[in-house]
Amino acid sequence: MLTYHKLSKERQQEIIKDREQGWVNPYACRDEQVIRRNKDRDEASLWRPAFVRDVEKIIHSPYYNRYTDKTQVFSFYLNDDISRRSLHVQLVSRIARNIGRLLGLNCDLIEAIALGHDIGHTPFGHAGERFLNQIYHEKTGRYFQHNVHSVRVLDGMFQRNVSLQTLDGILCHNGEFEQQEYRPCHMVSFEEFYEKTEQCSRDKAYIKTLIPSTLEGCVVRICDMVAYLGKDRQDAKKAKLIENSGIFTQGEIGVENAEIINNLTVNIVENSYRKDYIMLDSEYYEAMKNAKKENYEQIYFNKKLDRIYTENVEPMFREVYEKLYSDLVKGNEDSVIFKHHIEYVEDARAHYETSSAYRDEEPCQIVVDYIASMTDDYFVDLYHYLFPDGNYHVNYKSYFNEEEHRR
Repeated sequence: MLTYHKLSKERQQEIIKDREQGWVNPYACRDEQVIRRNKDRDEASLWRPAFVRDVEKIIHSPYYNRYTDKTQVFSFYLNDDISRRSLHVQLVSRIARNIGRLLGLNCDLIEAIALGHDIGHTPFGHAGERFLNQIYHEKTGRYFQHNVHSVRVLDGMFQRNVSLQTLDGILCHNGEFEQQEYRPCHMVSFEEFYEKTEQCSRDKAYIKTLIPSTLEGCVVRICDMVAYLGKDRQDAKKAKLIENSGIFTQGEIGVENAEIINNLTVNIVENSYRKDYIMLDSEYYEAMKNAKKENYEQIYFNKKLDRIYTENVEPMFREVYEKLYSDLVKGNEDSVIFKHHIEYVEDARAHYETSSAYRDEEPCQIVVDYIASMTDDYFVDLYHYLFPDGNYHVNYKSYFNEEEHRR
């Protein structure tokens, strides 16, 4: 029996009354507060308000379509019912906008942050991120983190003049670090923002200190977790990694996806309405932390899944990285890194003013840009193109039986 909590009658009546009286949340980010690097471009209009422009910049960006074949959690299944990253960002957007609408926040800004927050994610999910970070750190002493790279995609590689508020929400979105209360950290300039992104690349632990500068960013950050807690459990059952939800603790938020989304949404609104912060009460916060802990124990740290990543995908990452780097520094313009990446990026940048040619940027960064941009299938196909007699393969579970299909 699923349990769905409701907003208190007092809170519902307060929201209805405020709507009737035209209450405007003074803590929301207003469209006229938008900050862009190039102030002479992208002026808001009646039909394309400030943060709607950001939404459209993101969904029409060169890499948005690649969400479709990037792993959320489960990489090795020929099963279209298991979530990919494209669905995840939509779920985050939907849940966050539901909350934002009730709190009187800027839902266009929420949508932009949510849809862009994982655009810099690697193939093969967090395992791919871990492998790329290890290699990049060995080569440069710097760290790769997908939230920082999402900013680079939108503001560095393609330079789409996305607003500071949207980029900040993307940088600070990381849903791995839960908090009971989110109070926006005031920020007013791109200079301050760029120092934060640089600090993330130099100091691996710095990411844990990041807090969004808007309430909208705070909502997206907590909804990143709300969106994946129950959905990953659904997918784990479809993948037959777990049998049922009985292995999880009921707690205040429930164990099924629908319960978790509803009950956390209700509690966030109940505790955050008319406030200048986003908050869960203690019981719900502890239940959310415990749900995440149980997901790690039962799903994310599953030894069977991890063995496939470490025995096959990790060495493939290293071989691809070394080959691409060698071709790049040798100036082999017949290589895929020139034909399928550098030329692709430079063509996409042609309509925007840039200070330098993309191919002149630091070689390790260009290789990282390319690998991070790939979908799972793109990466596997590239590996076998570069190494037709390679030692590594990725085996996918079939739709119709337990046999594996090698790719």
